[in-house]
Amino acid sequence: MTENLAFLGRRFAGVDLGDAVTFAIVSLVVYAVLRTLRGLLLRYVKPSATTGRAAGLSDMLAGLIKSTNTLFLLVVALYCGSYALPLRGRTEATVETVIQIAVLLQLGIWSIRVVLYSIEGLVSRQPQDDGARLATAMGAITFIARVVVWSLVGLLVLSALNINITALVTGLGIGGVAVALAAQNILGDLFASLSIVLDQPFAVGHFIVVGDMSGTVEHVGIKSTRIRSISGEQIVQSNANLLSARIHNYKHLYERRVLFGFGVTYDTPYDKLVAIPGIVRETITAIDKARFDRAHFKDYGDSALNFEVVYYVLSSDYGTYMDIQQRINLELFKRFAADKVSFAFPTRTLYLNQAAAEA
Repeated sequence: MTENLAFLGRRFAGVDLGDAVTFAIVSLVVYAVLRTLRGLLLRYVKPSATTGRAAGLSDMLAGLIKSTNTLFLLVVALYCGSYALPLRGRTEATVETVIQIAVLLQLGIWSIRVVLYSIEGLVSRQPQDDGARLATAMGAITFIARVVVWSLVGLLVLSALNINITALVTGLGIGGVAVALAAQNILGDLFASLSIVLDQPFAVGHFIVVGDMSGTVEHVGIKSTRIRSISGEQIVQSNANLLSARIHNYKHLYERRVLFGFGVTYDTPYDKLVAIPGIVRETITAIDKARFDRAHFKDYGDSALNFEVVYYVLSSDYGTYMDIQQRINLELFKRFAADKVSFAFPTRTLYLNQAAAEA
């Protein structure tokens, strides 16, 4: 038996044949175990059709397992098998370097996968229209994330290769500062775009008012936002300037508070003055999507007895508000005409002293 195994003691390229066989067997076994383990984990951790934090974690783990590179598993298996070989000096250092680079590259792949999953999760939680808009805008975040991750991985790989990266990092820092100063307006708009995407002060389809500009948001880009004004033209505004102003978002206007006033003439009888708030209440209460709040005889004007009315429109649509206000105006006109109550208008009375003229 010993004579039959004597050939394992032969040496090829400075390695015993027995060690080489052990290396091959260990590598194959470890590779087979890793592949099998990855398959079992994929069966156990399946993407869930449900929603929630648990389902989200399951989806992310499934994605990480799928993104585990087969070449990485092979390198790990070969590294485990290398312990059967009498490696020394540069050969051992080279093996260590290779496994370090393989681990760094795989960590980079996993990091990108986590970032992509986070972006997909953010998009999926939005309404369908906003999700389509976010999917486009998130391209900028994905690109930046890829650049950052692979830049770090590249520096770590160079460090693993015993390359001095101090000068490189310093140069990149100086270059980054120079680029940032040269393109600070563009970078400002870029970060403002990311702020719009993440914080969502407005979205595509929202009606907003910014200063003297008002209209419907049509597109949110990396540098600018396009707004279709109520007069028809398209307004292009930089994201940084847009966020630095006060934004009125009427998309989130669930009900509109309306305050309006009117005046009646001074010759209106007292009993009819007392009845006016009740008439206003009846008029507004009878209208759908309108909620009466108050109506008061406010003050004595120069040429009118002034009333103030407050009500709420239970809709964010501007056309609905105008339809309700028009109906209120017409109904009050009709009721006041029937009760012979006159609306006031600016008048002036002149008193002439004719005594001086007769003298």
